[in-house]
Amino acid sequence: MPPKRRAASLELTIWHELAGHAIMGTALGLCAAFVLAFVDKFGIARLIAHDLEPHLTFAVFVGIFTLVFAVGATLTGFVFTMMDKR
Repeated sequence: MPPKRRAASLELTIWHELAGHAIMGTALGLCAAFVLAFVDKFGIARLIAHDLEPHLTFAVFVGIFTLVFAVGATLTGFVFTMMDKR
């Protein structure tokens, strides 16, 4: 019976670690998207402001940027977790 508990506990730990990586990636992507959208060093703020639907463009930009960071951090966290559990 103890091996089943250990496997279930290990699986739960993996899911918790992946959730943590996903949350960290989401936060990092959200911060990076806001910085890129509000600091006009690269011209992204001007492009968004001169679009026909600036609010929608801003929402799509931030959403996709955040999603890419979250997925990337989750996959990286998965690889690190699997290497660590070996």
